[in-house]
Amino acid sequence: MKRISVDIGGTFTDCFFVWDETYVEAKALTTHHNLALGFNEALDLACSRAGLDRGTVLTEVDSVRYATTLGTNALIERKGPKVGAIVTHGFEDTIPLSRGRGYGEGLDYSMQQNLPAAERPEPLVPRYLIRSVKERVNSAGTIVARLDPEDVRTVVRELVDAGAEALVVSLVNATENPEHELAIQEIILDEFPAHELGAIPVLLGHQVSGRKGEYVRATSTIVDGFLHEIMFHALSQLSNNLRDAGYGKPMLVIHNSGGMAQMNSTDALQTIHSGPIAGVGAAEHLSNETGLGHVISTDMGGTSFDIGLVPEGGVKHYDFLPTIDRWLVSVPMVHLDTLGAGGGSIASYDRIHNSIKIGPESAGSNPGPACYDRGGLRPTVTDADLLLGYLDPDNYANGYIKLNPKRSRFAVEENLCDQLDMDVLAIARAIKDGVDEQMAIGIGKELRVRGYLPEDFTMLAYGGNGPLHACGIARHAGIKQILAPPFSSVFSACGAGNMKQLHFHERGVHITMYNATSRSLYDKYEEFNAIVEELEARGREDLVRQGFAADDVKYRLELDMRYGNQLLTQAVALDINRMNGVGDVLHMIRTFGDVYSHRFGASSAAPEAGIRVGTVRVASYVDGDVVNFDSLEAGGERTVPTEVSHRKVYFIGQDDSIETPVYDQAALSHERVIPGPAIVTTENTTYLVEPGWRLEPTVQGAVWFLQD
Repeated sequence: MKRISVDIGGTFTDCFFVWDETYVEAKALTTHHNLALGFNEALDLACSRAGLDRGTVLTEVDSVRYATTLGTNALIERKGPKVGAIVTHGFEDTIPLSRGRGYGEGLDYSMQQNLPAAERPEPLVPRYLIRSVKERVNSAGTIVARLDPEDVRTVVRELVDAGAEALVVSLVNATENPEHELAIQEIILDEFPAHELGAIPVLLGHQVSGRKGEYVRATSTIVDGFLHEIMFHALSQLSNNLRDAGYGKPMLVIHNSGGMAQMNSTDALQTIHSGPIAGVGAAEHLSNETGLGHVISTDMGGTSFDIGLVPEGGVKHYDFLPTIDRWLVSVPMVHLDTLGAGGGSIASYDRIHNSIKIGPESAGSNPGPACYDRGGLRPTVTDADLLLGYLDPDNYANGYIKLNPKRSRFAVEENLCDQLDMDVLAIARAIKDGVDEQMAIGIGKELRVRGYLPEDFTMLAYGGNGPLHACGIARHAGIKQILAPPFSSVFSACGAGNMKQLHFHERGVHITMYNATSRSLYDKYEEFNAIVEELEARGREDLVRQGFAADDVKYRLELDMRYGNQLLTQAVALDINRMNGVGDVLHMIRTFGDVYSHRFGASSAAPEAGIRVGTVRVASYVDGDVVNFDSLEAGGERTVPTEVSHRKVYFIGQDDSIETPVYDQAALSHERVIPGPAIVTTENTTYLVEPGWRLEPTVQGAVWFLQD
C-alpha cells in the first residue's frame, strides 16, 4: 500500500504518508492563498523523513486523498458568487421564511431562546435573486401544470441581468418527478452554453438531495451553489499541482458522509467538515480493531475543537438534517460538534463579565499566535501554553517554528493585564484553564444529551494540541482514561487514508410499515424493492464510473423510521437489502425497536402508534486496504526513562512553579512509564502530564494517560 492522505486545516496542513510498511507523519502551515504550496511543503518533509524523492513518490503512489476545511471557511467569511434561485410559482418566499425558525439554526441553545435579539442570518440568495416559473408537479409525481419554455427563458435572463453568477433550481416535488428541473437546465445551457464565455453553473435540487422537504432541499442546493466555484478552483489547483508533479491518477476528495470519491463525483456541500470527520472515521476503525469500548474523539488543532461520538461497537452517529453554518440541509453527514477553541483561539477581554473570552476568533496560520513572531498582536491559547512553560521555544513543530516568549508576554500585557488587574502568569493560567473547561463542557453536553456518562468513555486526544490539553479537559469533564492514538498529531489525515469510496443515495417516501388503525403490515414488496434497486443502481453507476468493477460494489440499506406522528425520526441500518415477505417486514420493525430502545430506554418504543418510513437510503461502497492498529495492551515491567532536561512549569491548581522533567521521543517506548508532572516533546506534538497522571506508551505508538 502506497498512499498520501492530507488534511488541510485552518492553521496546519497535515500529511500522513504510507509507503509499504513505512508510516510517516508531517505538518506544514496552511497557505490559504494557494493550498498546493502548504501541501508540497508537508509532502516534502514526509518524503525526506522516509528517504524518498517527491517525484518518485507521486509517480508510484496508489492514491492521494484530500480533506479540507476550505468550504467551511468560505461560508463563515461569506466568500462566494451571487446565487440566483428558480422555484415553483407561489413558493418564492419559502427560502427567506426558512420554516419560521431560521433565526435559531446554527446557534447554541441560549441564543435560540433569546427571541428579542433574534436575527436571521444574511441570506445566501437575496430576495431579488429569487424567481418563479409557472409549473406544478403533485406529490405523486404527476404533472399538473406544464412548464412554459418562454417563461423559463424570461426568468433566466432576468436573473443573469440582476447579477446572478450561479443558478439553482429547486421545484416542488421534483424528487418524485424531475422532468421540469431537467428541462430548465436544458434551457439554461441552450441560452448559456458551457463551452462559451459567460456560462454559469447550474445545480438541480433533486440531484443534490433526493429527500422530500422543499425548504431543506432548496437550502442544500443553494449552499452547494454558493461553494461550487471556490471549491472547483481550489481543488482544480490541487489537482493540477499533482499532475504537474507527475501524478497521473484522479485525486480523491474526502466526504462528510464518512467516505470519499473522485473530484468529478463530489459536490461542494460534501466537503464541509470533511477533515474532522476523517478523524471520527479513524476513531471508529481504532475502536473496531482494538475493542476500545465507548470512545469520544476530540481533535484540537489550531483553529477548532471537534467532538465525535463512537459508542462501543464502532458505530458512528449520523445527522441526516445537519445544520451547516446557519443553514439546515438534507445531506447525510457524520455527526460532529465543533467549538471555536484551538491553539490559535484568541483570548480577549469580556467587558460584560469582566473576564477572559476565548475564541471563536482564531489567529489561524497567518499571522498566527503572537509567539510565531509573524505580526500577530493578540494573545492566544498557544501564547498562554508557552508562558506557562509547556512548550519549548526552540523545538516547537520539530524546530520548524521558533517561538518568541517576549511576543506572548507583550500581547497579554497589552490586551488583558490592565483590564483585569492581573499579572501575566495569572492570565495565562486563566486562559489555559478556561479553554480546557470550555472544551470539557462541549464533551459533557455531547454525551449527556445522548444518555451517556463521561466516566464510561475513553477520550481520544489528537490533533496538534490534543495531548497538550488532554489532562486539563479530562479533569473538568470527569473522564478517567485518555488515549493519544497512533499518529495523534495527524490522526485525521490517517483517517482519510482509511476511508472507503462510498456514496449515499436516498429517496423520500411515505411508507406505513405498520398501520395502527387497520392493524396491518406493509405488503407492497415489489414497490419497495424497486426503490432500493434504483438507489443501488445509482451508487453502482457512481463507483463504476470511478473505475471499480460492478461486482466489487457493496450496499447497505438504511431507513428513516418513526412511531406514528412523532417528530423524532431514527435512522436504522439494516442487515437485509430486500423485502420478500412478512418475515422481512417484522425483522425491520424489530431492528427499529431495538435501536430506538437502546437510545431512549427499554419502555420507550411505541409500535401501537404505528410505524412509518420517511426515507429509503442506500450506502454504496467498495472496501479497500487500511492502516491496521494492533492491540493497545503492553505487558511486562515498566521503568521511568531518563529525562533530557528540566524547566519551570506552572500547572493549574499549583501556586508556584514546579521543576518539571522534560523527555524526548525516545521516552515513548512501551517499556516506559512517565509519572506526572512531566513534559514529552516530539516532532509533531507535546504531551503534558499534569500532577496525578502518568503516561504509559504502547507497542503500536499510542500513549495512555492514566490517573494515579
